[in-house]
Amino acid sequence: MSTTTEKKDILGEMTAANGPLQNNFAELRKAGISGLEALKLPTNKTEEYRFTPIVRALEKAFPNGFKKESGDRSQESGDDQSIDRFLIPGLDAHVAVILDGVYSERLSRVNGIKVKPLSEYKGELLDGFTDPFAAMNAAWFKDGIFVDADKKISTPLLILNLSNGPVVHSRIVVRASANASVSIIEKTINIGNEPLFQTLTEDITVDENARVDYCKIQDTPNIIQVCTTTIRQSNSSHVNTFTLMLDGTLVRNNLSISIDGENCESHFHGLSLLKGDTIGDHHTVVDHRKPNSFSNELYKGVMDERSKAVFNGKIYVRPHAQKTNAFQSNRNILLTEHATINTKPQLEIWADDVKCSHGCTTGQLDDEALFYLQSRGIDKEDARAMLLYAFAMQTTELIALAPLKAHIDSLISKRLYA
Repeated sequence: MSTTTEKKDILGEMTAANGPLQNNFAELRKAGISGLEALKLPTNKTEEYRFTPIVRALEKAFPNGFKKESGDRSQESGDDQSIDRFLIPGLDAHVAVILDGVYSERLSRVNGIKVKPLSEYKGELLDGFTDPFAAMNAAWFKDGIFVDADKKISTPLLILNLSNGPVVHSRIVVRASANASVSIIEKTINIGNEPLFQTLTEDITVDENARVDYCKIQDTPNIIQVCTTTIRQSNSSHVNTFTLMLDGTLVRNNLSISIDGENCESHFHGLSLLKGDTIGDHHTVVDHRKPNSFSNELYKGVMDERSKAVFNGKIYVRPHAQKTNAFQSNRNILLTEHATINTKPQLEIWADDVKCSHGCTTGQLDDEALFYLQSRGIDKEDARAMLLYAFAMQTTELIALAPLKAHIDSLISKRLYA
């Protein structure tokens, strides 16, 4: 499709697929509908989506539009063991299950942590939209989950975002109260056999002296997904995020961090190991609003076959954010002449007493290092995998949970040594 009218029709198909509005989210839905009407779907002339042809991907995956509504989970099938195949080996964790955008209390396994349907949340929800798919999520999500971390929680929370498609809008809200801490791992799984289009919104607030560790694993084939993650930090808070992107038709991550406090520490790491025709896109914004804080952003990518990666990272340092330390790095390896990366690091500083840097590199494997390993009797393919493994593992250094790190390590090894 190429005309404006046709794109509006596709939009109508999307919105119709997820059913009626719910009264308790009326204001947010109204704001989402208004935002969607104003922003519209991106085209190849939309700067933020210039290298990410999401509408084209949707048209290819759903040539007849979305005639079937999202899976009806009013009568859930399966027993309590049905989620076991999605768990992380060796990881003792609370488990919260979202089925087609709705919290499943029956399938969840939480004890000692407050996890509730989002419909029971009475606090503030994000209602300003700069991305059309965030607005779409607000307009048409059914429900979601609310994680209330009001103390130090030693056992991590695994969020299983299970979707049967074809269109699902999921929403996660996390509140870490003052002096609290929580570690969250989120996995999206397409449990159906057909293509899935999913929008996911994550709204995370980290109060004074609180800590949040957030790991996202994206390893789902046959999915077109747009994730919008907003993090707001207060004084002396600490945030670590890690995103592992392995599979998907097209996956777009919008990560926006507002460091609105002093003495904050923030680390944002990501690793993309792409193959086939997968398109993976990371757009990040780190906004330093107050002085005396530190942020470090490291994203790496290894692109094989005909895969395509996009990275756009922005750092803002406001006039009053003196003595800010902010660093950003994007490093990539292309394994074939058909793989591509479009990278654009950006840095805007309005303060003068700061230490900031940003940069990007793109290249191939080091032939001398490869030759050296082969001269020591290592097979060429193993030598290649060893070099890529060493390149990738720097991004996982901040993962503190040993079973999670072992699981991430196994996923990386499986991809690189295949």
